[in-house]
Amino acid sequence: MSGLTRRKFIKATGAGLLASAAPLIISRNGQAAPSDTVNVAVVGVGSRGGGHAGTFAGMKNSRLVAVCDVDSKKAERVAKNESKEKGPVKPYTDFRRMLEDRSIDAVSIATCDHWHTPVALAAIMAGKHVYVEKPSSHTVHEGNLLMKAAKQFNKCVQHGTQRRSDAGHMAVKEAIKQGIIGECYMAKAINCQRRKKIGRAMPENPPEGVNYDLWLGPAPVAQFTKNRWRYKWHWFWDYGGGDLVNDGIHHLDLAVWQTGMDKQYPKEIVTSGGQLWYDDDHETPDTQTIMYIYDKVQVMYEMRLWTPYGMPDFGNDMILYGTEGWICEHTAHLKDDKKVQIKAEDYGIEPTEEIFENFITAVRNDDPSMLNSPIETGGVLSNLCCLGNIGTRLGNAALTYDGKSQKIVSCSKDIDKANDMLTKNYRKPYTLAYTG
Repeated sequence: MSGLTRRKFIKATGAGLLASAAPLIISRNGQAAPSDTVNVAVVGVGSRGGGHAGTFAGMKNSRLVAVCDVDSKKAERVAKNESKEKGPVKPYTDFRRMLEDRSIDAVSIATCDHWHTPVALAAIMAGKHVYVEKPSSHTVHEGNLLMKAAKQFNKCVQHGTQRRSDAGHMAVKEAIKQGIIGECYMAKAINCQRRKKIGRAMPENPPEGVNYDLWLGPAPVAQFTKNRWRYKWHWFWDYGGGDLVNDGIHHLDLAVWQTGMDKQYPKEIVTSGGQLWYDDDHETPDTQTIMYIYDKVQVMYEMRLWTPYGMPDFGNDMILYGTEGWICEHTAHLKDDKKVQIKAEDYGIEPTEEIFENFITAVRNDDPSMLNSPIETGGVLSNLCCLGNIGTRLGNAALTYDGKSQKIVSCSKDIDKANDMLTKNYRKPYTLAYTG
């Protein structure tokens, strides 16, 4: 940011999340050399975040120095367990306090979805690099802000779509480019699995040691229930976006990436979905179909949460269709029942670092271009999911989103309501640290 420091920027744009609740402290100014060890903090240390903590604690070129969770007991337990690796790990319950630590180079975020972008923006404004779990954002507006902030402050922001760090998937992309199935005009991302019904839960007090107000954060005030807690928060619009952004996003990512559509928006998005099986506290769909229509490619997303794994054989996967065959699970099915295994070595694809290692390498070199899953594609992907959910929530709409104006420019339902859903209200004081 030419001629304007981050501290002055926050002051000029008003009270952001950090500015309103904690003094803004910038991390070290020197750029990381490749020989440096990256000091990492993890925010949200549940099942997935606990994995983040263990991974960064055990990796060669990183050191876990802090963990944060609104559940103080959980934060303390994870900090104690991981302190055995490379030294003390400090527990926090408020990430804003944690970001004051100048020694932290990078922050890994595995919170509920509605906290992903607020924490990521606060970390960037505090001078940190960021690893953020999928989806990177809870709204399209958040996705655009995060992409802009990462570019403006030249920070490594890795999106948690780990399949992009798999040499086999890289080989499939190259095989399609070389025409193994002819011209590829369609991809189908299938999210097929049985997600249990959750019933109806009565309000009760939050667990002891949990800062429930901070857990709610920017979301509207709601009484605690067990169905809003742990993994089940995924099924409430205030905190998640259903299984499209939870699991289906991985299949959709492969579809848009391997067809070369991952940096652009389709000319139309056609949606259909609802609850055919659930009759409980779920707010999000159990059945969903979305068509992402590009000029030369159609990407289909199909979700069924009432079908067991393995029904049919490729029920939870991604299929690429071409004029000369189709690909599923690294196998090309060609004419005359010929099957060809797509192997990385056959396409000159060298073994690659897994996604966390790739993040640390990019941070050590202070080079966002080294990321396998950068926010410039992860942000567009998350926006595609948000737009699909907007269409579904409007009563199954067809819509067109313009990336330049950042508006929905056509909609078969209420276009004003559709554009209102590109963003949301933030409960004070949990506002965004960066407003663009």
